[in-house]
Amino acid sequence: MADPRTQSAKQLRNIEELTGKTVAGFAAAIREAGVEKHGQIVAYLKSEHGLTHGNANLLALTVRELWAGGPPPPEDLLANQYSGTKAALRPIYEKLAAIAENLGDDVDKVIQKTGVSFRRKKQFVLVQAPSAKRIQLGLNLDETPSDARIVEAKGMCTHTVNIADLKSVDDDITSWIKAAYERAG
Repeated sequence: MADPRTQSAKQLRNIEELTGKTVAGFAAAIREAGVEKHGQIVAYLKSEHGLTHGNANLLALTVRELWAGGPPPPEDLLANQYSGTKAALRPIYEKLAAIAENLGDDVDKVIQKTGVSFRRKKQFVLVQAPSAKRIQLGLNLDETPSDARIVEAKGMCTHTVNIADLKSVDDDITSWIKAAYERAG
């Protein structure tokens, strides 16, 4: 299974080889240019250094983490996702996480800034809190179950389900998570 941190490190090495400039060198150039916000850094790297959007985005994230003293610990990322008005959604996340993690010893949980990915050989579930009113459960399934709650999606997940309360995490959702887990093996 490809680990996002390993993939990012490889991509950064490729950027350094392609440009001949280190991450520290880019950080110095960005400071000298006087740009600090993420979008400004991305635009600067694309226009002044000819980087693709993906490379510029990763480099901007890396430089900003470097300036902040490193990436925040996963526990802090998770706490930030469910703070303030989203705090009431944390029990829903915890229940979904328990379902996914209890499927097998091969489940890897990756906590990122805006969501938590559960992976086997590949991602099978993504849990996000896009608003204070709901959790969005992303699933990677072969077929669309006949349930109005689940809709086909584009992107990293084939399907999504919006969950507004704990009682909505029922046997159907558990079976969809299990099916996604089995598909990812």
